[in-house]
Amino acid sequence: MILPIYILGMPVLRKVAQDIPTDYPELDTLLADMYETLDKSEGIGLAAPQIGKDIRVVVIDLDVLSEDLPEYKGFRHAFINAHIVEYDDSEKDTMEEGCLSLPGLHESVTRPKRIHVQYLDENLQPHDEWVEGYLARVMQHEFDHLEGVVFADRLSALRKQLVKAKLKAIMQGRFRCSYKFKMRRP
Repeated sequence: MILPIYILGMPVLRKVAQDIPTDYPELDTLLADMYETLDKSEGIGLAAPQIGKDIRVVVIDLDVLSEDLPEYKGFRHAFINAHIVEYDDSEKDTMEEGCLSLPGLHESVTRPKRIHVQYLDENLQPHDEWVEGYLARVMQHEFDHLEGVVFADRLSALRKQLVKAKLKAIMQGRFRCSYKFKMRRP
């Protein structure tokens, strides 16, 4: 089932998400719905808060980028009870990011190239690993949602000032997107 994407201004996007028990009801259905929603919205990552659930569940599909990044061919994974344990700040890079919850906004964000993560996969198997490259960036973006953070929060003070009007427009519903969404009515 395709679910609506929650737009900036919805309170759930600013809550710290909670770990779920391994017997979480209908987890398989939730993951399937999240993947279907992600496919329909043409995104590469979706966190549960973006569909109104304050739980630590993320799906990432990098297969759509495999023409340019062949190492991600077939990469479609769920991350349950996901946490970033450590950031390796020795190397950072800056890339443009966008977000389904902030339609139309694209800004350059600087992030560490390498992170240490812990999570359960879709089979509830635990993982404790260092991740680097583009996947590390996407994980940081999506896992930020689990902490009540959106990518615009990562901008410099100057950039935040410059995009303030765009953020206000998004929260007022002045944007276009091709997917189903839910927003707080002003």
